[in-house]
Amino acid sequence: MRLVQVTIPTGKRETVLELLDDEGIDYVVTDESSGREYTAVAYFPLPTNAVEPVLETLREAGLEREAYTVVLKAETVESDRFDALTEAYAEKEESEERIARQELESRAEELASALPTYVIMTVVSAVIATAGLLLDSPATVVGSMVIAPLIGPAMSAAVGSVIDNGELFRRGIGLQVFGVALAIASATLFAAFVRVTNLVPPGLDPLSLSEVAERLSPSVLSLAVALGAGIAGAVSLMTGVSTALVGVMIAVALIPPAATVGIGIAYGEPALAVGSAVLVAVNVLSINLAALVVLWYGGYRPEQFFRHDRAKTATLKRVAVLVAAIALLSVFLGGVTYDSYQAANTEQDIREGVATELEEPEYSGYELVELEVRTETEHFLLRRPSVVVGTVGVPPDAPRGSLADGIETRLSEGYGIETDVRILYVEIERSSGGGDG
Repeated sequence: MRLVQVTIPTGKRETVLELLDDEGIDYVVTDESSGREYTAVAYFPLPTNAVEPVLETLREAGLEREAYTVVLKAETVESDRFDALTEAYAEKEESEERIARQELESRAEELASALPTYVIMTVVSAVIATAGLLLDSPATVVGSMVIAPLIGPAMSAAVGSVIDNGELFRRGIGLQVFGVALAIASATLFAAFVRVTNLVPPGLDPLSLSEVAERLSPSVLSLAVALGAGIAGAVSLMTGVSTALVGVMIAVALIPPAATVGIGIAYGEPALAVGSAVLVAVNVLSINLAALVVLWYGGYRPEQFFRHDRAKTATLKRVAVLVAAIALLSVFLGGVTYDSYQAANTEQDIREGVATELEEPEYSGYELVELEVRTETEHFLLRRPSVVVGTVGVPPDAPRGSLADGIETRLSEGYGIETDVRILYVEIERSSGGGDG
């Protein structure tokens, strides 16, 4: 619920009070004695979703340019008339928590933080994320997301589009582009510094880190994360609830991938940099698309009626551009997803081929202890098996056969897999199995 304060210009007092009475709204009126053109100030509580239509009615009565309005959050209102008003607007509106357009615009402007603060928080979050990735520490990566200020620009761009506020829209887009570029640059510089100063083990392969490898091959499921973050951000904004946790969700989709791009650049890993950059681009576009659609579907429009068509046209064009860009990048994601599926099937075939070869009579007593399938990257991201390393346990007196050649032949002829096979033998000694029986 909200407490609304409206200044009443000279000559409009009776009109305003009649409108409030007609709506069944409780109000308190005080005289205005500042000596300006106002004669009184009216205070009245409203259900959250009633603020916008009531303010529209007052503006139609002539208060649009002559008065100013303050909307505050109210905790409790005890009134039979207020309860009746709440029930009436609950029947009119689909969501009684939907805030007014004016409040939505103010919240979006507040979320787009001042540039110095935005720069500092973005750099710090990117550096922490980079450290967490290089440390292979999920907790540190999560910590970097908590302080990332990226929800504001995305929501500002969406709000600016649906209410036809060009300045807010441009500010949101500009901050997003600048923020992502700044995060990548900060991560690159920090990762390069860490590498040069040997703050991590020399020769560290970032692709061997699980937190980094997770962002190397983004799949179509990444779309679900970004779209969900955009929807959650828009819903939290339009219902007036805290956006802090939702901001973490949006940061999940942006900060770690941006930091991974920086690591890929610093370590000279083009596959890592390209794969993560595509993930960042897809996530940014998906977040904006989801927020834009949710806010437009939520019924937010420009204040002036004659600007509705212009806002609708601009919003539809932006939705079309976002959908086209996401569809184009999704081809890449689909290819990576299919490649991951193929890699999993290939590894399964390799394991099956090795197990089948060990069932041959000449390898009686042999036991597979461990099997590792090493892959190499082709065409930036597509992977293929390069080396199969098997650790096989054998009895101390067992002959060493040509197991590696046999496995390589079986994989080539039976499964169409061309790869190098290496076998490490480990002698296994078993007890006689005696006991007290």
